[in-house]
Amino acid sequence: MKLQPDRFDVPAITGYGPGWVGVSGERVEASVVIGSRGQRLDWHCDDFGALTASHFAQLATLDAELVIFGSGQRLRFVPAAWLQPLMARRIGLETMDTQAACRTYNILAGEGRNVIAALLIEPAG
Repeated sequence: MKLQPDRFDVPAITGYGPGWVGVSGERVEASVVIGSRGQRLDWHCDDFGALTASHFAQLATLDAELVIFGSGQRLRFVPAAWLQPLMARRIGLETMDTQAACRTYNILAGEGRNVIAALLIEPAG
């Protein structure tokens, strides 16, 4: 599916499909963190089971008001204890499947919000 964000002055998710997302027109086939303030980091995990507390501690260092966690092909939640670094910095977290996270990120980033999308990209299979 091709997406069209309202604003192009922030990194945008321009499409997605099984095993990939488009970030500002570039096809990305690995888990990635993008932010409305220009952040883009590799998020080293290719499976929900490979996630650890350190993945979420990394997100707490990015100084956003909200993190949108795309949990892969379906909605899954991580242990609440892993979210402590985010809570300590008063950073909100919303969990949804990766496609919904892509759409939500574009809306919030287009509104000028300081938002991070942490997208789990699982290999197409």
